[in-house]
Amino acid sequence: MDNRAEVRAFLTSRRAKVSPERAGLPTAGQRRVPGLRRSEVAALAGMSVEYYAKLERGSLAGASPGVLDALARALHLDEAEREHLLRLAHSADGRDAGRRRPPPSTVRPSLRWALDAITATPAIVGNNRMDLVAANPLGRAMYSDHFTDAGGPPNFARFIFFDGRAHRFYPDWGMAADICVANLRTSAGKDPHDKGIHDLVGELSTRSDEFRRRWAAHNVRTHGAGVKRFHHHAVGDLDLSYDSMDLRAEPDLALTIYTASPGSPTEDALRLLATWAATQAGVLG
Repeated sequence: MDNRAEVRAFLTSRRAKVSPERAGLPTAGQRRVPGLRRSEVAALAGMSVEYYAKLERGSLAGASPGVLDALARALHLDEAEREHLLRLAHSADGRDAGRRRPPPSTVRPSLRWALDAITATPAIVGNNRMDLVAANPLGRAMYSDHFTDAGGPPNFARFIFFDGRAHRFYPDWGMAADICVANLRTSAGKDPHDKGIHDLVGELSTRSDEFRRRWAAHNVRTHGAGVKRFHHHAVGDLDLSYDSMDLRAEPDLALTIYTASPGSPTEDALRLLATWAATQAGVLG
């Protein structure tokens, strides 16, 4: 796969993010560009300027694990960025040539039963195209704004960038948008042949300046655990811890479980959400 443009943009963007101070280099003299010079990255990685320039032009094919590791250290890449660099190198070497099957848009009955067995807290399953594939009743209630009558699973990226309700649901909309794009960029790196991801990125880039600007930053992210704040239209603010885990039987699916701190206002709000969800189910039924 010819991914030289992607490699060039990623390495250039990472070099621009590392200040001389962070790299332990002297800062004397005027700098015309942010971040490190190519010569400085080359010196930090223990390679010639000519070889680093070749890598930054996009020629990662044939780069050894030792070279990639040295480059990751010189550019201060975090774990998600390091893994993205390795995937770019694999693509350049043709090691991802086989096309994978599309990610599932539904879940197996046993996984649905497992979701429904989680009754005290929201739980959802998503795929690498940012689709919300399945949810337990509390998860569906929490993400009720995301569900439409358009058919097909809700898509987090389309909701964040196309639906005005996203600015209410995500109080820190800018952070939510940053995370969404970084997750999508990571998914695109994992499966560069996925037409669905390419089509989604094209749609978002065409319709949203906010998305296009973030996509150009080439940020990537590992979605594992943390805390998120939501504002539900029926129960108010929700400060929820989340844990995401890949499903071994379906590697393109991830299960995310949200939990509230015991005794917190969010725990009370989740009880209200359960009552609200039951009321809505009664109305719809």
